[in-house]
Amino acid sequence: MAVEGTGIPGPASTLGQGWKVSPSIRIPGYASAELADIQGSGTIRHIWLTVDPRFWRSLIFRCYWDDETTPSVEVPLGDFFCNGWCVRSNVSSLMIAVNPAGGFNSYFPMPFRQRARISVENLSKDQIDGFYYQIDYTLEPIAEDVGCLHAQWRRSNPLPYKQVHTLLEGVQGRGHYVGTYLAWGVHNNHWWGEGEIKFYLDGDQDFPTICGTGTEDYFGGAWNFEHPAGEYGIFSTPFLGLPQVIKPDGLYKSQQRFGMYRWHIPDPIHFQHDLRVTIQALGWRSEGRFLPLQDDIASTAFWYQTEPHAPFPELPNRDFIEVI
Repeated sequence: MAVEGTGIPGPASTLGQGWKVSPSIRIPGYASAELADIQGSGTIRHIWLTVDPRFWRSLIFRCYWDDETTPSVEVPLGDFFCNGWCVRSNVSSLMIAVNPAGGFNSYFPMPFRQRARISVENLSKDQIDGFYYQIDYTLEPIAEDVGCLHAQWRRSNPLPYKQVHTLLEGVQGRGHYVGTYLAWGVHNNHWWGEGEIKFYLDGDQDFPTICGTGTEDYFGGAWNFEHPAGEYGIFSTPFLGLPQVIKPDGLYKSQQRFGMYRWHIPDPIHFQHDLRVTIQALGWRSEGRFLPLQDDIASTAFWYQTEPHAPFPELPNRDFIEVI
């Protein structure tokens, strides 16, 4: 049991060992912290953690399976937990739950066969004085054909005119796609969600195997998410939701910002060889015409696949990742 930690000096100083002496860790600026290094074969079942919201984009969450040299999960912490804007939004879903006042929970099963390693990197110059976490896992045999969890973050800011935002490309191997989170900042007036999400599977080139009908439709809504008319209807369900709408009020505030998730748990998207996922940013202009948008789109894609995985694109620097 700890005899020193963030509880000393403080509330635990008069109680001593065994009385919440080390409930959290400190992470210096520009430093990394190892949260778990588990030897053997098993599955991470649940992760709970909490930290000040101002660090949700400057902390990079990484998971490594079975001594791999590049991470299978590499995502800003807040985006992994469906909170990409550094402003808390409660989420009541099957895979991710975010509860008052900033409790992050993941229920994605994370199998590993030899070793699991989880870390966070602080891209900020500021020291984090309270990072609280708990990781629950079982040790058990894992079959060779079971895929490992992968998650990748990408951002277009701004999205170039008449181009699509790519959530994933270059994925090689066999697996299934299980989830999408988007932190979407709108740079224009009027409705912004006419774009189609497209899944290109196993050699698809010009045309995808799966094509959506609109952004709000993919996330389970309809008719511009309006409820009642003229207001966005915030909702959070087990498999999909729009839990966050940030309106542009205040002297120095800008565009509307949205947070949306969809989990493909009962409807996983299987691929045998390769996978590419894109989404259009499409709004309205005058005379009933579509307007290709140049929005700020940050995406987190979740999938399981057999290893080894193809290398991820290099994560952008802190200035590009930052919420501004």
